[in-house]
Amino acid sequence: MFEIIRRSEQKPSPKGTVTFEGEPYGGQVSMFVMNSPPGHATGLHKHPYSETWVLHSGEAEFTVNGETVRAYTGDIVVVPADTPHSFANVGSDRLDIVCIHASGRIQQENL
Repeated sequence: MFEIIRRSEQKPSPKGTVTFEGEPYGGQVSMFVMNSPPGHATGLHKHPYSETWVLHSGEAEFTVNGETVRAYTGDIVVVPADTPHSFANVGSDRLDIVCIHASGRIQQENL
């Protein structure tokens, strides 16, 4: 069996983020699909699993375990489990990014 979650069934947040958790569909991956405005940022947090980001367009600044680095269109960023991190859209355009969680459910501890 397979699942297709049609765009019309996805409920974006007011800032345009779609949250997907794979477990209800038999999947072992969850994700945020974001298209965030300039200046949008996440707070510092961590997960008990790794997180991977794929930047489709835009420019983001990541803070990972106290170190800050920039990522650009086409870059992939990976953070290990239990590592404090955050990111912000530091570009002048929208940030189109997929935040992939190596878990069927999103588990986040805000710091």
